[in-house]
Amino acid sequence: MPSNKTSVIRGSERLPVRGARAIRNANPHQVVEISVRLRPKSQPEPPEQIRKALMRPSLEKKVRPMSRRDFEATHGASPEDLAKIKQFASENGLKVIETGNELARRTVVLSGTVANLQKAFGVELKEYSHPGGNFRGRVGSLTVPSDYADIIEGVFGLDDRPQASPHNRRMPKNSGIRALTAQTSHDPNEVARLYNFPDTDGSGQCIGMLELGGGFGADDLHTYFTSLGISEPQVISVSVDGGKNSPSTPDSDDGEVMLDIEVAGAVSPGAKIAVYFAPNTDRGFLDALTTAIHDDVNQPSVISISWGAPEAQWTDQAKQQFDQALQSAAAMGINVCCASGDNGSSDGLNDGDNHVDFPASSPFALACGGTTLQASNNKISKETVWNNQPSGGATGGGFSTFFDRPDYQSALDGVSMRGVPDVAGDADPHTGYNVLVDGEQAVFGGTSAVAPLWAALIAKINQQVGGPVGFLNPILYQLGKGFHDIATGNNGAFHATTGWDACTGLGTPNGSQLFDAIVGTPSSAAAATAGAAAKSTAKKPAA
Repeated sequence: MPSNKTSVIRGSERLPVRGARAIRNANPHQVVEISVRLRPKSQPEPPEQIRKALMRPSLEKKVRPMSRRDFEATHGASPEDLAKIKQFASENGLKVIETGNELARRTVVLSGTVANLQKAFGVELKEYSHPGGNFRGRVGSLTVPSDYADIIEGVFGLDDRPQASPHNRRMPKNSGIRALTAQTSHDPNEVARLYNFPDTDGSGQCIGMLELGGGFGADDLHTYFTSLGISEPQVISVSVDGGKNSPSTPDSDDGEVMLDIEVAGAVSPGAKIAVYFAPNTDRGFLDALTTAIHDDVNQPSVISISWGAPEAQWTDQAKQQFDQALQSAAAMGINVCCASGDNGSSDGLNDGDNHVDFPASSPFALACGGTTLQASNNKISKETVWNNQPSGGATGGGFSTFFDRPDYQSALDGVSMRGVPDVAGDADPHTGYNVLVDGEQAVFGGTSAVAPLWAALIAKINQQVGGPVGFLNPILYQLGKGFHDIATGNNGAFHATTGWDACTGLGTPNGSQLFDAIVGTPSSAAAATAGAAAKSTAKKPAA
């Protein structure tokens, strides 16, 4: 028999949503699905060990990341813990929804009535009215019988408030396919040429993309890539927690989905693109991430995430479990590129403080910031920090209040917390990307364009390596080359400076130079542009 004592699930406390009003108790008969995260059978190696194991500045070291199968065997959930959670479900009138990859993802899906879930987790669920849409929510912490407290590391789905926002900015519709400004928009493959990307096409690789709304149309993709004279990539959709590819109108989240696919596909058309659609909740977001990381069918070697929210809007358990999932990806050599946000150093919160966006602020994410890119005669003529504030957006960046400074940022003098971003790329909608959304031509920017841009570059690198290259963050910080250093502009509180800064990180890519430094094999593009990139040295950012 289980103990009568209960324990709080650490980090599960939920705060009220600003502007939300409780209107009624949740329907006790409503059936809800939740995801329960289990502890690993053995803790993953600490960051320093992962850094040493995955440092691969050239292929000569022959060090390979862990396979998905080996990671599951070492760091997945144990069958014994899974059996105990099934017992917990039975004791509380809950049903276990078998998914087949519970152990790898350390995730068990349970289904039950609101009444039974409230009893099982010591919580009261209510329906809330909010200008952004009604939702089922909770306030306070979750509890479970003490017999299960060490097994359960997180519970997601009881609260279904919208969790994240897409990080894109669109030029006004009347701008057409070319922005009617003094500056010029670009096709994604043109941006890749300006950044001197290598000639490879990502063949044999899969780029995973996480989407929390919207959808894509096959006809649009065919029309778009045909117009660019580029082979159309294979694009497939994967449903997570009931999320589906649901295209509707150009003003919907379709813009985010099409921007992600068209940027990555135009840069690495040989790569397969797997789009993981999930509901916009913390459960849906996390399940999409763990599904992509542990997907043995599509096997993405790099993942792009264009959605996020300020750290302050996440529970500690969510930040911890996302970070653990990203650490799992790093151990398997899967780089996860995350947009750093489009609202400058405040990240859109009007409390007078600086904030960074999550999941970009995880030390195991490659955080992608934004620039304004101007070109002339097929060369970069000027590149500065993207900042069109107060109303036109600006690159996110700053310092985490949750994650300590990772070892690879140890050269940032006087900094004790994780600095964001790591890298950057063109994000200003005034110099943005030409895309096609639901039959409508448009120009998009935002750091959500930078994440798939970097993912496509990494797919090219993985193609040459023959699989996941390994966790790149520590390698990038040690290379000392492969970047265009951005030293002009600010995102509000932080100013660009020589070397790393909290606006554009190490800078924008000199793709072929970066490719050669990581892979160790000269590329044809690099031979023509040797020495073109500025050297980047990490130092304390100016405030």
